[in-house]
Amino acid sequence: MEFDKSAKDCYQSLQRSLLAEMKFIFLIALVFMIVSRAAAYDPLDPNGNITIKWDVMSWTPDGYVATVTMSNFQMYRHIISPGWTLSWSWAKKEVIWSMVGAQTTEQGDCSKFKGNIPHCCKKTPTVVDLLPGVPYNQQYSNCCKGGVIAAWGQDPTASVSAFQVSVGLAGTSNKTVKLPKNFTLLGPGPGYTCGPAKVVPSTVFLTPDRRRKTQALMTWNVTCTYSQFLASKNPTCCVSFSSFYNETITPCPTCACGCQNKKNCVKSNSKESHKKGINTPKKDNTPLLQCTHHMCPIRVHWHVKVNYRDYWRAKVAVTNFNYRMNYTEWTLVVQHPNLNNVTQVFSFDYKPLVPYESINDTGMFYGMKFYNDLLMEAGPFGNVQSEVLLQKDKNTFSLKQGWAFPRKVYFNGDECMLPPPDTYPYLPSSACAYPISILSMAASLLLILLSMG
Repeated sequence: MEFDKSAKDCYQSLQRSLLAEMKFIFLIALVFMIVSRAAAYDPLDPNGNITIKWDVMSWTPDGYVATVTMSNFQMYRHIISPGWTLSWSWAKKEVIWSMVGAQTTEQGDCSKFKGNIPHCCKKTPTVVDLLPGVPYNQQYSNCCKGGVIAAWGQDPTASVSAFQVSVGLAGTSNKTVKLPKNFTLLGPGPGYTCGPAKVVPSTVFLTPDRRRKTQALMTWNVTCTYSQFLASKNPTCCVSFSSFYNETITPCPTCACGCQNKKNCVKSNSKESHKKGINTPKKDNTPLLQCTHHMCPIRVHWHVKVNYRDYWRAKVAVTNFNYRMNYTEWTLVVQHPNLNNVTQVFSFDYKPLVPYESINDTGMFYGMKFYNDLLMEAGPFGNVQSEVLLQKDKNTFSLKQGWAFPRKVYFNGDECMLPPPDTYPYLPSSACAYPISILSMAASLLLILLSMG
């Protein structure tokens, strides 16, 4: 009788769980249909974007001089090497006379000019940042970082890039200037969608002594948002789980990041993995991955390590399987309900992310400056790890039904693929651990009844 009652309770609990999951999936699908028509939307960073601001600082006889500032307002998504690439189309027949702090990749056809030759005559110029160490007279404030821009949540002072451009054959007043159009931002690959340029109130500047305000003659903004669906058809990272209460290690799903590189991968114990030059990146950034069943460049492992009376501890490890890429100023974002009460983080820096004031369940981990903020290429040093101590909320804490594992994981701003919920490590004593165990029990009982018949 007790077994029947327990099974009945378990079945009812399963029904409620499945109903709740169906409602949740329906809600997510509805939101996706609504949001997919927009440029992009990240629920963990709803206000994240890159804003490109053009400030006209002075008029010239045939155009204007503008300061272009690129501000990364994304909390945990930065632009890594080889850096950003910005392009646009001129509205008329404008040319770029000169640039400071950046350069165009092509000059174009300037044969109609005599004497002074413009820096770029292309209808659609493509601009890149200058490399560190360029001569002082070519530098501009917040330039020359090879196009690398930090995330706003990680380092606000390094989340800006800027350059100056002198434009000719253009309007020479607020009424005659035509705004550039068709902006495209690569950071460094695809994923960003830019809206049209919009005139906004002129930017106000403070003098060095902060006693006088000046303002731009004209200002327009361009807003670019990121979509992982546009950046890559497959995930770029995966997650594995383990725990102290179960010997089972839940691995990343097979081919979690697609198996298109399976034929060109390198075995970890092969001679090729120690070959000279294996870490040299290609111009097209083609990865060279270590052979794994998941074929992901990055794996995040979450281990439930210890359960104390008032606290519990988890270990987090990030492993790089790409021989041709290291990750500078990497970020790891985790969503878990107990992140509202983090006691201590060891070896990583940590910052809570609260996109919605009433919910505090998301946090960003990142490396300590000059200690482990660089995740090396695949190999013996291609990993970083830390531990997190969390205080329990006795009303919500549980080791049952995978509660101790993250709901979402992002690495460098891209969402990682989690294992299926029915494969999570479960408590051995749990009679109703996961739906798969219920289904297995039901199948076994059915076979017994059929054999008796």
